Amino acid sequence: MVWGPAEFTGLPPRWLIGEGLFAGVLGSGLIVGSGVFGAWTGESAFAAGEVGLVCALGLVLYLLLVRAGRAMVGIVAVLAVGLALHTPQFAAGVVLTARGQERSVVVTSVQASEEAPGARGRYFCSVESRDGAPSNARIWRGCTRFTRPGDALALVYDPKGLVSPRGVEGATSVTDTLRSLAGWVAGLVVACVIAVVRSFRLLDRPVASGSDRPGGQGATRTNRP
Repeated sequence: MVWGPAEFTGLPPRWLIGEGLFAGVLGSGLIVGSGVFGAWTGESAFAAGEVGLVCALGLVLYLLLVRAGRAMVGIVAVLAVGLALHTPQFAAGVVLTARGQERSVVVTSVQASEEAPGARGRYFCSVESRDGAPSNARIWRGCTRFTRPGDALALVYDPKGLVSPRGVEGATSVTDTLRSLAGWVAGLVVACVIAVVRSFRLLDRPVASGSDRPGGQGATRTNRP
């Protein structure tokens, strides 16, 4: 009930590992893909991560249907939700990296992190364009304790205005941006593989002699929906 019965001898069979890999990769791909799609097209439900959370819930429901151990289901749920919550920021970075354009702006004010709860150690710059046109952007990349009103700051922005602009300093390539979610994706895939492998119950399956299924003599998985 907690970790899953894992009723097989020796190493788990390849088909069972493959099933777990498929579930983990598909779930991760849907979560991340929905976020990138939302940031690229401006679809609010996708861009905000709501669809990603639905995909995370679907992955958890799948593990419940195959009767995976409760602890493993909980671990997958935490990783899937964490991935869904981190994806919008990552997706915005992908959009800016792919089609963003640079421009120079003027700093109008600097706000310390103590004035912005949840962002300790950062400074936020309010900016306006060179021609004096106001902007709603608040930039932290490139904004430091030494930045003063009137200083010039380079930022990258989306010409379509679908994602918020960012300071050019600290901008990364698409490859570097992908690394920000690598840990979440890898953890989720590994957890799914372990959950699916350990969900195997020999007593729930008919045994057929000569089969290469686990459990000594073999078994065919019959409780998959």
